[in-house]
This record gives sequence, C-alpha cells and structure tokens, in this order.
Amino acid sequence: MPNLQTVVDALETLYPLRYAESWDAPGLIVGDLDAPVTRIAFAADPTHTVIDQALAWHADLLVTHHPLFFRAVHETSGSGAHGAIVSELYRHGCALWVGHTNADAAYRGVGQAAADAFGLQDLRPLEPIDDPQSPHAVGIGRVGRLPQPMPLRDFARIVARELPHTEYGIQVAGELDAPVSTVAVLPGSGDSMFDVVRASGADVYVTSDLRHHPATDALEQARWEASLRRQGLHAGSGDGHMRPALINTPHSAIESLWFRYALDDVPAAVETRSGERPEVTWIDMRTDPWDLVIR
Repeated sequence: MPNLQTVVDALETLYPLRYAESWDAPGLIVGDLDAPVTRIAFAADPTHTVIDQALAWHADLLVTHHPLFFRAVHETSGSGAHGAIVSELYRHGCALWVGHTNADAAYRGVGQAAADAFGLQDLRPLEPIDDPQSPHAVGIGRVGRLPQPMPLRDFARIVARELPHTEYGIQVAGELDAPVSTVAVLPGSGDSMFDVVRASGADVYVTSDLRHHPATDALEQARWEASLRRQGLHAGSGDGHMRPALINTPHSAIESLWFRYALDDVPAAVETRSGERPEVTWIDMRTDPWDLVIR
C-alpha cells in the first residue's frame, strides 16, 4: 500500500506548492511520512466536526482546502482548538494535508472546477502564473464565456444551483436583465481583484466575501463608466450596461466544487505511483459558519 510520502508527492504534483501565495503555507501539516495510506477524506475546512467524521471513517489522510493555521503559531497544546485537533489527528494516525492557494491556481484546481461547474468555455486564468513546467495555463481565478449570452438573473440561478446548500445563498448586484457572456470567477475572498476583473472585460464577477465599501465602489465605477459609454465616450469595456455585475457566493461552498475533480484526480495519481488506489470520500457537510438568515 502507498505510504504518506507517496501520496504527498502525488498531491504536490497535482497542486504544486510553488503556486502558493507568499503569505500562504499549504502542504503537509500533520503526519508521519512512512505511515500507510489506504483511505483519504476530503473536506473544505478542518473543523472539529469534520475531523470527527474523518476519524469515524478511519481515514489515514484528510485533505482540506482551508488551512488549520492561517498565521504562525507558537504552541499546539490542548488548551486551544487547533492544538486539540493536531493531538486528535496524531492519536488516531490521520494525517492532514492542505491545498490552499496552490490548489486555487492549479490545473483542475479550485478556480477551474468552479468555472467548469458554471458552464464556462475557453477558460484562461484571471491572474496567470508563468510555469514552464506545466502544459496547461495556470493561475488564480478563471475567465471564460458562456455558450450563449443570457440575462444576469438566469446566470445567477445557475451559480446558485451548482453550489452546495447554505442558509444565506448568494447575493447579486447589477442590472438583472442585462445580457452576460464573459464571466470572471475567483473562488474565495475576491474584493482585492476588482482592477484585474475590469481589465479582463468580464460582464459579471463571481467571488466571495465581498465587503460593503469595495463592492459599492466597484458598482459605482461600473455604473459611471456605463453612463459615459452611453454618451459615446470611451470608458471601461462593454456596452451601455454596468459591467461587471457582482455575484457574491458563500466562501467554502464555491471552493468545495474542487472536490468534484480531486476525488478522481488524487487516487488516480497515487495509483500511478504505487500501483494501488486508495479509497476516497468527500465530507461535504456545510462548514460556512451561518446557521440562520432572517430577511
């Protein structure tokens, strides 16, 4: 059977650590490299509830998108929630590997999985990474086009349908009946990328965690540029509609679309290296934090 080192090699070939943002620290977080791996569980977040379910399934490895540690730590004692998780994983012989911004950028990673789920074609990275080692275009986010233009409200319904259920759903801002064709997708927090999205010529931007002030500023700019274009002046891109419109999605929900690919890609890569294919499961419980929305 493959050991953890073999599985990590497979993971880091599919989702190279060199793609990670400078502030990020993905990769192997917990585990002994010589330990056997026969069962791999996937989940968006390494919460206590997810850990409990992985251990109940007797997973040898848990692969998550979100890190256990976002910032540097100086202790992992049981007095803290994260230290208790590390202790629990070691006690039950379950490793933890994180594919975060490296998986965002990879071929068949988080960005591509979401764009494919929404039916986009002719994909290109929103912010490319130059990687001569990759035969595929890689980078943060994706930009693509719909097979046929459709009203914003109809495309928003496609996005909502494809995402795992959450209590608070999605939010849409823009001219709901305006036709959209070119779509930019950035799973995860995306309101630092408005300039890049505008430069891409996208009619609508699908992302998460949009804050009031950046989103308002982006919409005001789109509305003003549209008014200038209607006067025959050159401003931004597109027709007389405000572009890009915004679709705000639940953070973990849109990122978890990645596992539709990872559930096949990871065991296949491990089998190529070891001759044996591990069992896999997706722990698809809702890990977005909100339990109730009152309208």
